[in-house]
Amino acid sequence: MATPHINAREGDFAKTILMPGDPLRAQFIAENFIDNPQLVTSVRNVLGFTGTYNGKPISVMASGMGMPSIGIYSYELFQFYGVENIIRIGSAGSYTKQLKVKDVVLASSAYSTSSYALVHNGETSHELLPSQHINEVILAKAQELDIKCTPCKVYSSDVFYGGPSSEPWQQLRERTGVDCVEMESFALFQNARVMGKNAACLLTISDSLVEFTAMSAEERQTSFRTMMHLALEAAIAL
Repeated sequence: MATPHINAREGDFAKTILMPGDPLRAQFIAENFIDNPQLVTSVRNVLGFTGTYNGKPISVMASGMGMPSIGIYSYELFQFYGVENIIRIGSAGSYTKQLKVKDVVLASSAYSTSSYALVHNGETSHELLPSQHINEVILAKAQELDIKCTPCKVYSSDVFYGGPSSEPWQQLRERTGVDCVEMESFALFQNARVMGKNAACLLTISDSLVEFTAMSAEERQTSFRTMMHLALEAAIAL
């Protein structure tokens, strides 16, 4: 079986997939965390791998950037490849002093002004929820591994560079109560909701719009390892 965007065969993916945005980060996870990883898809260099972690099947595949991209890949994985659970793992910018650079956070909900859900299936709500079960497993694993993981309300933005008439982030935070910003989870949660599947979003704070701080390249790799480890441990517990 192949889709326009995935050239894997039927059965090539595990039931649970970790989904970073960057194809090279997917490859990094496969090469450094997963046993016997096999490249199962490479269309447009959006890489996907399947192997085992602690003896259990696991897949990792890139989503690309933004809601349209993760919307396409998550839909095809859910619809055509029998995937049941997707855990997005990515980076976010903090809107509050309480969330510091290097902190690991878990989306308790995703707010967006995007029309993705409306166009996709007539959904008018601007706030969507992840799988409660996956979130509970992630938080339990975080406690077990002594990893600080903070639930927060995520803002999924359609744009990375806002124009002069865009709403200032301070006003957005005050209006909606969002704690950090990324660009994918709202679409992922929408697809999972409509298709009867499960999704979650685990993030590392890579920069702070409040304190004007950001990770170096080395710090990103080290801190993202913590998030990756937590995501993998939770994934095989599902």
